[in-house]
Amino acid sequence: MTSTTPTGPTEDSDAPTSSTVLASTSAATEKPPDDSSKLRMFLGILKKFIGVADIASVRFSLPAQLLEPTPNLEYWNYLDQPNTFVAIGDSDDEVGRMLEVLRFWFTKDLKYVKGKPCKPYNSTLGEFFRCNWEVEDTVPVICLPAATPSSASSIKSGKFSRPGSSSTFPNAEGLATPNTGCKTPGKIVRVSFLTEQTSHHPPVSAFYVDCPSKGISARGFDQISAKFTGTSIRVTPGEHNLGIFINLEKRDNEQYQLTHPAAHLGGLLRGGLNVTVGDICYVTCAKTKIKTILHYLEEGWLGKTQNKVEGLVFRYDPENDDKTKLRDVLDKDILLRISGNWKDKLYYSVGAKSETQVLLIDLAPLNVEPKVLPPVEKQLPNESLKFWGAVTEAIKSRQYARATALKQEIEERQREKAKEREESGNEWQPRFFTGAVTPLGKPELTEDGREALNKLQVEQWELPESVVTGA
Repeated sequence: MTSTTPTGPTEDSDAPTSSTVLASTSAATEKPPDDSSKLRMFLGILKKFIGVADIASVRFSLPAQLLEPTPNLEYWNYLDQPNTFVAIGDSDDEVGRMLEVLRFWFTKDLKYVKGKPCKPYNSTLGEFFRCNWEVEDTVPVICLPAATPSSASSIKSGKFSRPGSSSTFPNAEGLATPNTGCKTPGKIVRVSFLTEQTSHHPPVSAFYVDCPSKGISARGFDQISAKFTGTSIRVTPGEHNLGIFINLEKRDNEQYQLTHPAAHLGGLLRGGLNVTVGDICYVTCAKTKIKTILHYLEEGWLGKTQNKVEGLVFRYDPENDDKTKLRDVLDKDILLRISGNWKDKLYYSVGAKSETQVLLIDLAPLNVEPKVLPPVEKQLPNESLKFWGAVTEAIKSRQYARATALKQEIEERQREKAKEREESGNEWQPRFFTGAVTPLGKPELTEDGREALNKLQVEQWELPESVVTGA
C-alpha cells in the first residue's frame, strides 16, 4: 500500500482564521461522534468531490472530530515490525535474501491488518519526525535447500543443509519457517527513522531508514493520488512515489526496489472502514537479476473480500524487463511461488511445480512495535509531535471546536508563509533532504539530515532549530 493514509484529501482551509477565533472558541468538553456518525459526516464531504481527478491535492479543511490525534509523519512508516527489516540480507543465498525482503514487505502494513484505517493530520511544509526502534535481532535466517530432486522433501521435513551443519530448527512465533537458521537471542540493534514534508503542492514527504550495525538502509518519497468513486476511495502512488528502495551495504550494495500497489478504502456506505488491495506490484534486484511479481486479488465470488495474494520469484533481465504479469513468466525462470492471505499467513514453494508450501510469515501473533521518541523538551517547534501537540491535546480532551480552530490557525499560518516566499521570490528548500521531489524516487540526505540520523543512532536528541519553517 502507498505511504500516506488513504482516508482523505489535503486539509487546507481557504477561509481566513485568526487568534480571535481561537480565543472565542469554547473549551467545553463535547460528546465525541461515534464511528457511524463520523463516516456519515466524512461521506457528506466526499460527495462534493465525485469526478475530481485527484482529491489528495484538493484544498479544504476537515473538522477535528474526524481526525485521529496523530501526525501523519508519525503514523506512516513501513516499520510496523522492524525486526523483519533488520533481518534483510542475513541469508547467504540471493533467493533467500529476496524472501527476506518479501517477509518484511508483508509486515509493513501491519497497522491495517491489526487496526482500522484512520485519518491523521496532514503534514505541513517543513514539518519533520524522527524516532528509533530498539530491535531484538532474532528473526531467523532464511536458508533455502539445495536445488536437488530431494529438496522438496527436505523442506517438508524441516531439514536443510548449511556449511558444516544439518539441523531442524523450531519455529519462532510468526516469523520462523521450517528451513531457517536460529540466531543468538538478546542481540539488540537500533533502527533510526527520519522523515520530512518536502513539498506541499503536491504533498510529498521524503524518508530515510538507517541501521548501520546491519548495513541496511531504506529511502523513498511518499505521495498518493486518490479518487472518490462514490462508494470507495481508490488510492494509487503519486508521480514522485516510486516505492521503497532498500540497500544492503554488506551484500555488495544490492538494491531492492519495492513498488506500491493501488488500494481501496471501502465500507463508507456500510459504516465500517476497510482497506482492500487489488493490483500488481513488483520487487526487483538488478544486481542478482531476481524479480518478484505480486498479484493482489481484491474480491472473490459475490464480491466477498478475500485478501489473497499470488506471486512469482524468477530470474529476469534488468536490461529487458518485460515481465509485468504472472502469465508472462516462463516456468524455466521460476525460482519460487508465493501465495496466501496478506492479512494472515503467507507461504512460498520452491520451483515452478512444487506443491509443498513453506510458511514465510504468520501475521496473527504480530503487533505494531512501539517507537522510541525524542524527549518532549528536545523536540523542535516544527517536529511533528510538538507542532501538533495543542491540537492533539484538544482532541483527546474532546474539545473539538478548539481543536478545529487550532488546526485552522496552523493552515492559515502555512498559507501566509507561502505567500511571503512567493512575493520575495524565495523557493522552499527542505532541511534534511537535498530536494523536494529529487533525485527521482530516491531522496538524498543533506549534511543536516546525515547528522540527524547519526545522532539518533547514539541517542543524542539535540538539534539546532530550523532557520526557516513552512508553518
